[in-house]
Amino acid sequence: MQDSHSVTARFTQAIVEAAQRQGVSLPETLRASLSQHSRVPMAQQDALWTLFADAATDPLAALRLGSDLQAGHLDIVGMLLLSCDTLGDGLEVLTEYAPIIGDNARFDIVTEAQGVVLRYTPDYTVCREQRVEAVLACVISLARWMTNGRFQPREVLFMHAPRGDVAAYETLLGCPVRFDQTANGVGMDASALDCGLIQAGMQLHAHLRALADDMLASLQQGSVSARVQQLIREHPRWGKERIGEQLGMSGRHLNRKLAAEAISFKGLREALLHEMAVQALRGGQSAAAVSEKLGFSDENAFVRAFRRWRGQTPAQFARASAAAADPASAGR
Repeated sequence: MQDSHSVTARFTQAIVEAAQRQGVSLPETLRASLSQHSRVPMAQQDALWTLFADAATDPLAALRLGSDLQAGHLDIVGMLLLSCDTLGDGLEVLTEYAPIIGDNARFDIVTEAQGVVLRYTPDYTVCREQRVEAVLACVISLARWMTNGRFQPREVLFMHAPRGDVAAYETLLGCPVRFDQTANGVGMDASALDCGLIQAGMQLHAHLRALADDMLASLQQGSVSARVQQLIREHPRWGKERIGEQLGMSGRHLNRKLAAEAISFKGLREALLHEMAVQALRGGQSAAAVSEKLGFSDENAFVRAFRRWRGQTPAQFARASAAAADPASAGR
């Protein structure tokens, strides 16, 4: 049943923020309800998209919204994508771990005579066309960013009829767009799979993949880990005992609960702090500010942790991120 499906709160919040940047105002009661849990029930996600679709005056608003989303908005899946070596590796990760973002759709990689198609099959029905457009626009935007602009899709396929001017679709997506097709997807040359990504790192990838496996498994359980995730995001300075207290259990009991989901508190907290640090540094915050925000004893402790996570200092990472965002600045 659709009611059993859910979407990660981070992705949902990103949709809310992107909608607001487009001038679409959402009721405070809905925004408040969306932030109460680490995963958002599908009924609330449906309500969010219905309000967005009703309020948006631009027929391609969903396409623009999807293009505005970033890797960090995909929760741990986004971090896992960034740790892959090639675009092909990233697409394989997406097909496997997409249920962590939202468990009511799937991706498949299909080989055809013309090349490869990343096919997207949703199970939802509310605002289906808008949501499909947002997802495929997000995929293309992230693929271009992760390959430093080298990825060029051959075409985009939609099962529905155009919702606006076809030329506007092609301008926004940067490639031909075909409608009334038998599947939704992004077509690309097979050689595109070999495009290297800007944030390759095998040690980080292995760590994040193990954690993503744990999170994927926890979706079918009571998922104490999901509640812990939410509390860590809200209070990154809190330790195991304080988190356990909020959940009505001791730190030791919390450890046992997480162990039943094959997750450790330390590993979960480290992965989330890493993700939050990356987002903050990309947003221009200083290492000292991030260190304080995330609860490290001092800036040096944060620098050591960040070097362990990514093999570089926060300052080196910030410079590399700035250069990737503005390639022209690298030669200046």
